[in-house]
Amino acid sequence: MNKHMTGIKQEGFWARNRKSGGLLLRQEGKKKFGSILRFLMLFGLCFLILQPVLDKISVSFMMEKDLYDTTIIVVPRNLTTENYTLAAYLLNLDTSLINTTIISLVTALLQITACTLAGYGFARFEFPLKRFWFACVVLVIVIPPQTISSSLYLHFRYFDILGIFTKLYGAPLNLKGSSLPYLMLSMTAMGLKNGLYIFMIRQYFRSIPYSLEEAAYVDGASTLGTFFRVLLPQAVPILVSCFLFAFVWQWTDVFYTRLFLPTANTQYLSIRLSGLAESLRTYVSTRLGIATPSVGYTMQMISTGVLIVVTPLLILYLFAQRFFIESITTTGLKD
Repeated sequence: MNKHMTGIKQEGFWARNRKSGGLLLRQEGKKKFGSILRFLMLFGLCFLILQPVLDKISVSFMMEKDLYDTTIIVVPRNLTTENYTLAAYLLNLDTSLINTTIISLVTALLQITACTLAGYGFARFEFPLKRFWFACVVLVIVIPPQTISSSLYLHFRYFDILGIFTKLYGAPLNLKGSSLPYLMLSMTAMGLKNGLYIFMIRQYFRSIPYSLEEAAYVDGASTLGTFFRVLLPQAVPILVSCFLFAFVWQWTDVFYTRLFLPTANTQYLSIRLSGLAESLRTYVSTRLGIATPSVGYTMQMISTGVLIVVTPLLILYLFAQRFFIESITTTGLKD
């Protein structure tokens, strides 16, 4: 038996192909063609995604005169890091980075806490009008926040709860210009993209077998004890993924920042980046005596500022990518 198997293994490919009537060659050709096709598609997709980023990196290290040199395509002829120094100055990087990190971290943690409780409730409990409330969650995903911007502004500009603050202080509270609107929306699972997080977490909990909870109940665990000791540790991948989404979207958010915080006094990276062209115009007119910077130089500084803003997010993803990928491969879509 062993000798017979050894003879089969040592038999050449073309000999086996002749015995199969050419079927082996066709099968191997299809496999190779499929592999090459997948490689080309993935390579093209990656190139489409990475090519703009690579262009921004190349431009950020060029001097202004390199922008107008037609012989330079990718590699700068006059390498410089002055663009990063100037962009960091215009972004007020020290203050903006600290403020953005704090507000993004706090709001992301509050959002994940609230959305986890809401998602677990939708996945495991029955309560009146459950389908209606979940439909409202879906509407939060579908409807853009810009449609309720006026309501949000008026609600926090004249904040009052059942007229209590009016009776105590004679007028509603003005929460505009503080981080309280961020925190209140996050604690109530009504922050940026919170409907999506509730949906994702709910789907993940629905994919976990009920037998695990039943075993915990048999052992005497309470509902909260089962949630914290059994289900929550298994949900770490999806919670990390939702945390990354919340952190990244808050990091780059402009809508809520402009709505709740005074633009002139805001020291957040998203607002500073959106006003980088104006800051550059002011800088060159006051420091260099130039009325208006060239369009190419302005776009170069914006590209440099974008790289500075997204670099912390890339570093964060590198450390958390294992959890992110795991959540994608294990999240169920059970209905």
